[in-house]
Amino acid sequence: MKHKIIWLCLLLPAFVQAEVWVGLVTHVSDGDTLWVKPEGGAAPRKVRLLGLDAPELCQAGGVAARAALQGLVADKPVQVKVNFQDTYGRDLARLRVDERDVGAALVSAGHAWSSRWHRSLGPYALEEASARAAKLGLFADPAAQLPRDFRQRHGSCQPAR
Repeated sequence: MKHKIIWLCLLLPAFVQAEVWVGLVTHVSDGDTLWVKPEGGAAPRKVRLLGLDAPELCQAGGVAARAALQGLVADKPVQVKVNFQDTYGRDLARLRVDERDVGAALVSAGHAWSSRWHRSLGPYALEEASARAAKLGLFADPAAQLPRDFRQRHGSCQPAR
């Protein structure tokens, strides 16, 4: 039984395909969340960029991160590669514009951190290291706080409903 479970865990990723589609951005909520309307007229879908964490809007750098994301995706078709959905119903996805990885561009310019998980520095660790070395964006401030730490100390920027 134990061997069957191990084989299932090893083979499952081969059967799970990411959903890939193209659309136009209708709204940018913050530096890592936006709404994309798929080609063909379906309703816009809420997308959270996978692999990075941008500052909250009420956090230092938050408005600049949103503006940077808007600048990258405005009036251009975007390719969305959805890996899965989070507990909030958002598509967790990688986004490409003109063959450019939007997440990598945001982190490289110092508008977001590479997502950390346990001991991993995340998929954009090299881009973050370069932005830190050049003191770009968020990394110009040595006291810049990771968004998760900011939320723990100050709560969400979202008004109570």
